[in-house]
Parts: sequence; C-alpha cells; structure tokens
Amino acid sequence: MLPGGARENRLRGWGVDLYLFDFDQTLYAYDFRRRLPALAELTGSTQYTIASRWWAAGHEKRADAGGYATVEAYLSAWREAVGVELTVEAYQRSRAASITRSESAMDALRHADEIGTAALLSNNNILFRTSLPVLAPDVVEVLGEHRLLVSGELGVMKPAAAIFEQALDRFGAKPSDALFLDDNAANVAGARRLGLSAFLVPSVDGVPDGVAMRRAIDAFAAR
Repeated sequence: MLPGGARENRLRGWGVDLYLFDFDQTLYAYDFRRRLPALAELTGSTQYTIASRWWAAGHEKRADAGGYATVEAYLSAWREAVGVELTVEAYQRSRAASITRSESAMDALRHADEIGTAALLSNNNILFRTSLPVLAPDVVEVLGEHRLLVSGELGVMKPAAAIFEQALDRFGAKPSDALFLDDNAANVAGARRLGLSAFLVPSVDGVPDGVAMRRAIDAFAAR
C-alpha cells in the first residue's frame, strides 16, 4: 500500500478513482443514546443539561461546521455552555462508547483503497479529528493522516457543494471519478448534484452494511 502522499500524487497523475467514506453509520455504527449517558457520567453533569445546553443550543453543529477551530476552543465553549469541564479523555471515552466498528465496512474501505484511493469525508468537529487515532486506529492505519477530511477542519459541512469541492481538489479528482458513500440521504443528494456518484449506505441490525458498500464500489470501478 502506498503512503498518503504517494497515493495522492498517483491519483492526480493517473486518474485513479476516489472513494469518499462517511464515518458514523458508514464505517462504524453510531448510537447517540450511548454517548449522552457516558458524557453525563464522565463530566458529573446530567443528560438533560448536556443535551439542552450543548446540542439543542446548536454548539455541536457549530463545531462540526468549523466554528470552534481548535480543541481548546471546543473545550472552552463546552465549559461556558454546559457549566462543567470536559477533558479530551472524557470526550474520547464517551465518543468511543457510542461507536462500534463494522467489520464488513472496514473490509469495503480496504478494498476501495486497494483498487483506488480511499479517504474519509465526515461531518464532525476538530476534537473528533484529532481523536481519530484513538477512536478508530484501523481507519487511520488504512488512510494515514493525509486522507482524513473532517468538516470541523474544512469549515463547511455536507451536503454543501463546497465540502465535496474541497475533497476533489485535495486529490485532484474529477466528480466523475469519485464515489461517495454515506448513510444520510441529503448528503448523498448533495454529492450527486455536483456530479459525483453516490451510494446511500444501508444498515443491517443497526450496523453499516459493508457487503452492500463493496458491491457499490465494484460496480463503480467497472463502469
């Protein structure tokens, strides 16, 4: 497997297909109902306080859109909004409690990276981005640090055209050479409006269906 920079150069020079993967409910199953209780326990707050003062107040969405551009800014905003400290370790432990790796999805990711160039394209905040080596070391092992694209770092969220344009530009790819895989129908529609091929990821018993993803990847590669 080529390192990140070499694979980017290969894509730019030879027109290799680009496969863009979402994270939550695409590579890993995600259950917010497990995250909120873990956050409450780890911070000494309550689920209601956290949900109302952070999520309902729009702070997490703002973070995902790049509003808190550094880890320190995220943690400071949390402290001011929720009224308790949130450490990086507590964030990582609560986030880890909410996700479960899909073995079949990881197989699809590795397969995509063998026949083309795979990358992450996720709506998540900067703390998630810096925590990926802890939360999903298998994803980082496949993609390296150069191919982890997260909205909180890019400053724009899916389904906006600008985030797909940034991803394509990062790898020098044309829309016709890219397949986007995501569990969110609005994000899939956004990619298609820009001319990318896109696959709406199904789940089986709450777990992302990597077998279906691999079929979509192979169909795209054989076009």
